[in-house]
Amino acid sequence: MPQVDHPNVIVVFTDQQRWDTTGVHGNPLDLTPNFDTMARLGTHVLQAFTPQPVCAPARAAIQTGRYPTRTGVYRNGIPLPHDARTLAHHFRVAGYRTGYIGKWHLSLSEPVPPEDRGGYEFWLAANLLEFTSDAYRTVVFDESGAPVLLPGYRSDALFDAAIRFVADQVAPDGSGRRRPFFLFVSLLEPHHQNEVDTYPAPDGYAERYQGRWLPPDLAELSAHGGTAHRHIGGYLGQIRRVDEGLGRLFDALRSMGLLDDTIVAFTSDHGSHFKTRNSEYKRSCHDASIRVPLALRGPGFDGGGTLTRPVSTVDLPPTLLDAAGLDVPEDMDGRSFLPLLRDPSAAWPDEVFIQVSESEVGRAIRTSRWKYYVTAPDAHPWDDANATRYVETALYDLANDPYELVNLAGMPSHRNVAEELRARLVARMREAGEPEPVIEPAPEVPTSRQRRVDPTVHTARWTPTRFGHQPRA
Repeated sequence: MPQVDHPNVIVVFTDQQRWDTTGVHGNPLDLTPNFDTMARLGTHVLQAFTPQPVCAPARAAIQTGRYPTRTGVYRNGIPLPHDARTLAHHFRVAGYRTGYIGKWHLSLSEPVPPEDRGGYEFWLAANLLEFTSDAYRTVVFDESGAPVLLPGYRSDALFDAAIRFVADQVAPDGSGRRRPFFLFVSLLEPHHQNEVDTYPAPDGYAERYQGRWLPPDLAELSAHGGTAHRHIGGYLGQIRRVDEGLGRLFDALRSMGLLDDTIVAFTSDHGSHFKTRNSEYKRSCHDASIRVPLALRGPGFDGGGTLTRPVSTVDLPPTLLDAAGLDVPEDMDGRSFLPLLRDPSAAWPDEVFIQVSESEVGRAIRTSRWKYYVTAPDAHPWDDANATRYVETALYDLANDPYELVNLAGMPSHRNVAEELRARLVARMREAGEPEPVIEPAPEVPTSRQRRVDPTVHTARWTPTRFGHQPRA
């Protein structure tokens, strides 16, 4: 393949990590000092969301830059089609060495056969890593399909493998890299260990964080069920260890002289609501399920500051290609957000679009202020990729209810808001190639006369008077 002069690219991809586990999002436990440094020195996407809060669809989207219904992987148990063009294909054409390490979850076979590997060359992965490994016994498969036991705690073992891959791309005499590389590192943590439904952190890590902090939504909802109180220590302990591995990866890049020539992106497939919204950990419209951390370092991103516009992780593939100087395929649903770093007022959608499967067939848009969600009562959540009839199910005012504890769907006070968001959701569904839907308004819900949405109230300035507070124009 031809030699090209482009930056290396590494994606670090966690599984089931909430956005509010990071210090830059206000977490008080100092869980992610390395991610926080990455976000401060590079580019931090403040409002990042998955296009689908379940493993395989989210993974198909981040490999292809296309929505799950567009790839056909709208739920778990559907392999990525062989004709799907992934990041690996695009980087290989440009002369990159490509590698995949960790969890794949886009095949039906274990080990994953070559034709199911999305075009990656180097391969050290398992389709369902949660079933081939446990916390201290990480079994993956190499290019020949042979099992490989990686020593150490699972996230450490995968970071070690990533560092070895990077080292192998550097000339033996230390004179520099052989050719640019694209590496996708897919961790299992902080996902639960399925067969025992626990979050096995390294020895001592769960105890360090158990009982110290809960996100407000979990603190409120766990009183009525869910597993947060039981699992939060292990979950947060896993995240701390992942962040330590991220720091070792940056140290290795620095020691090999690659830090300034390598883009590193860190994000997750979806979040976790700890069974407070349904009987599972995700598969809901709530930010606990859909909002994820996202930060980037390296060429094009260092000094980028904080990006405040809503961004979907379906936008990450075209952004990485754009940052590497490669053409972005026209069939990608996502778009590069590099123009926003140069000009925050650049044209950009005011919302992200989310598809939900398995628990129900649902569709949502999420703006900086509003969450609007509809479900298809006649659709089968496993068999149907989409529907033509939906019913309004949830409306949240995130400016005043950031943890989505008060559902405003059906309230007369918010009818105009719902109508506007309904039209915007229909437009996004059409853009994603879905059939024209009918969305029925939610049944009317009686509400206090104090509930209202009046734009003048939100823009008025208030000054104290003798008899209370009165608005001033």
